[in-house]
Amino acid sequence: MGILIAASAISVLAVLLVLAAWKDDRLISSDMGTTSGEVLSAGRLRSAVIFVTPDGETHNPKVGVLYPTRLTVGERINVEYQRSDPDLVRVAGRDATVAIIPALSVIVVTWAVTIPALWLLGSRPTRLLGTARRRWSRARAAS
Repeated sequence: MGILIAASAISVLAVLLVLAAWKDDRLISSDMGTTSGEVLSAGRLRSAVIFVTPDGETHNPKVGVLYPTRLTVGERINVEYQRSDPDLVRVAGRDATVAIIPALSVIVVTWAVTIPALWLLGSRPTRLLGTARRRWSRARAAS
């Protein structure tokens, strides 16, 4: 049962990550400023950028830039940021759709490992679901 809970939790977290990315995109789009910036460090999962907003302030968001794939150190890029919170910044032209395929991949791999593991451990997923349904029905009947 622990394997099933872990796989479900991983799946929920993957979906929540995509939803959070969409929320950030919506925040940026509702109060968007654009400018060019320079990539200070580049990684697959996190890249740091520095940019100057029209008011002359220099920003280097602590959490980096959203959607940082395929950036190189020293590269000049266009960024879109939330004017009321310039630390919320993304690479121009990218949005939450780039998070969908990785999230789906995590979910598919998680369940591709979980289902055979459940069978090997002697717990058929259909039996686990039937047990969960019976418990749910009893809980609803008791209340």
